Amino acid sequence: MRRAFRWRLRIVSGAIVLLALLLVVRLYFVQIVHAQEYSLRAERQYVSSSQQLYDRGSILFTRKDGAYLSAATVADGFLIAIDPEMLKDKDAAYQAIVAVEPSINHDAFYASASKTTDPYEVITHHVSDEAGRALDVKNIPGIIVERERWRVYPAGAEGAQTIGFTGYNNDGVTISGRYGLERYYDSVLQEPGNGVFGNFFAELFANLDNVVVDASATREGDVITSIEPIVQEKLDQDLKAVNTQYSSQLTGGIIMDPSTGQIIAMDTYPSFDANNFKDANVDVFDNPLVSSRYEFGSIFKILTMTTGLDTGAIQPDSTYNDTGCIEVNKSRICNYDLAARGVIPMQQILSQSLNVGASYIATKVGHDNFRKYFTNLDLGQKTGIDLPSEISGNIANLNSPRDVEYDTASFGQGIATTPVETIRALSAVANHGAIVTPHIATAIRLQSGVVKTLTYPGPIQVFKPQSTDEVTKMLTYVVDNNLANGKDKIPEMSVAAKTGTAQIAGPDGKYIPGAVYFHSFFGYFPATEPKFTILLYTVKPQGVEYASGTLTATFIDMTHFLINYYDVPPDRATYTQ
Repeated sequence: MRRAFRWRLRIVSGAIVLLALLLVVRLYFVQIVHAQEYSLRAERQYVSSSQQLYDRGSILFTRKDGAYLSAATVADGFLIAIDPEMLKDKDAAYQAIVAVEPSINHDAFYASASKTTDPYEVITHHVSDEAGRALDVKNIPGIIVERERWRVYPAGAEGAQTIGFTGYNNDGVTISGRYGLERYYDSVLQEPGNGVFGNFFAELFANLDNVVVDASATREGDVITSIEPIVQEKLDQDLKAVNTQYSSQLTGGIIMDPSTGQIIAMDTYPSFDANNFKDANVDVFDNPLVSSRYEFGSIFKILTMTTGLDTGAIQPDSTYNDTGCIEVNKSRICNYDLAARGVIPMQQILSQSLNVGASYIATKVGHDNFRKYFTNLDLGQKTGIDLPSEISGNIANLNSPRDVEYDTASFGQGIATTPVETIRALSAVANHGAIVTPHIATAIRLQSGVVKTLTYPGPIQVFKPQSTDEVTKMLTYVVDNNLANGKDKIPEMSVAAKTGTAQIAGPDGKYIPGAVYFHSFFGYFPATEPKFTILLYTVKPQGVEYASGTLTATFIDMTHFLINYYDVPPDRATYTQ
C-alpha cells in the first residue's frame, strides 16, 4: 500500500514539474523572445483596438568578424491622423503637427481637415518615436497619434537588388516580399495571422500542444546572409565609378567564395534605394545577375583551355600555328587584331587572348567532349541560387553539328549565360575542378534565438585538379606578365585573371556593327588556394574598346582591398610557376 502511494506521489510530482517546466518555457517565449512586441502593445494609448502592428523578420549581413548587421528590419514609430469633426482649431492643429513633422503638405492637410464626415484621415506615416510622443503630449482634440511599424533598409541602395523590398498585396492590406531575398524567403520572414499580439493569458494558458510555441502564429525567424557589408559597399562604389566613367548601360559584379559558393557581395549599377523604391524605374527592380544573360566573350577561353587539358586533346607545352584568321563553315574567325602569330604555345592563347587559338582547342576536343564539359559545368541551367526570377543560360548552339558554333563558343560568343551562372562555372577552375551552388543565405535565426544552418548541394567534380592547376599557372602568368604589361603584378600574392571583350548581338541575332561591346573580367586569388573569385562586367561602355581598359584597374583595386581587409597571407613563398 505504501509502495503504491509513493508511486502515485512520484507521478503527481513529475506531472507538476513537467507542467512547471512547460510554463517556464512558455514564459520565456512570451517575456523574452516576444518582449519587444508585447511592450509595444502595452502602450495602449498609442494602439487602437483594431490595429494590427506590422512585424517581419530581419535580413542580416554578416561582417568578417561574424557580427550581424541589419540589411532589412522593422522600425518603430507613429502615424498621425485626424478626426476633422473633432478639430476645434485647424490652424493650431496644423502648426502643432508641422512643428514635429515639417514635411506635412499644407494643402493636403486642409483638404483632409475639410472632410468632416470622415472620422479618420491619415496625415502622415513613419513619424519618429520622439516626434510622435512630442505631439501626443500636447493632447490636441482631433489629432490621433498611433503606434506604427514599417520596413526599413539601413544600407539604402547597397545590395538593393539582392535584398529586394516589401509591398502591399492586391488586397491593399497584407504585405509580402517583392523581389530579392524579401520575396525568396517571404515564408520565413512573414508574420501570418495575428502573430504574437494575442492576449497575454491566452498565450500563456493556450492548449497544451501550443505551450512551447504556436507555429501557426509566428514567423520562422531572421535570414542570415554571407554578404559582408564593407565589401558590399566597396563593390557598389566601384561599379558606380566604372559605369559613370564609361557611360555604360549597366555594370555588375559578384564576389564569391569558390569553395563554398557563399556570395560575399553582388550588385549592379544603376540600382535603386530600397527605402524610396516608389521613385525608381521599375526596370531596375529585377536583378540582372540572375535574370539577364550575356555573351561573356574571352573569359570563356579559361574553360576551353581547361577542357582541352582535361580531355588530353592538348598538353601545357603543345603548340599550334596561329594564322590570324580561319574560315569555318563559310564564316570567318579572326584574332582581335587580325594578326598571325605563327607557331606558338598554349600559354599565348590566354596571354594574347587569341580567338584562333581557342578555336584550335575546340576542334581538337571535338563536338561531343566540348558539349559534355560545358553541360557538366551546368551552363545553360539555373544555378539554384536563393534569389527569385533566375533564368537559365542558352547554349543551344552546342547542339549544332556545325564546327563554327563550337569555335565561337570557345571564346564566349554564340552562347549566353547569366552572371551567376558564369561565375559558378569559372570558379570550378579556382576550386580545383569542382562547381558549387552559389547562395546568399547561410542560416535562419529562429525566434527562440537558435540559429539553424542552411545546407546546399555538395561540390560536383567536373575537371581533374591537375588540369585546373595548369590553367591557374597560365592565368597567373597573364597577370604577372601581360596584364598592364606586368605593372599590376602583386609580388607577394599570386593572382589569376583573364579579360573578355565580346560583340553584342542585336534583336535580329546579328552582331551590332561599330564600337558596341560587352566587357568582362574574371579572376581569383591567392592562386594556390583561392579565397575569392571576382566577376566584373560592363555593358556598352563608351570610348574604350577592350575590357583591359575598363575593368583591370577595378579588379586590381578590389584585389588589394580584399587582401588588406581580410589580412590574406602572402603565398608566393609556396607558389611555383
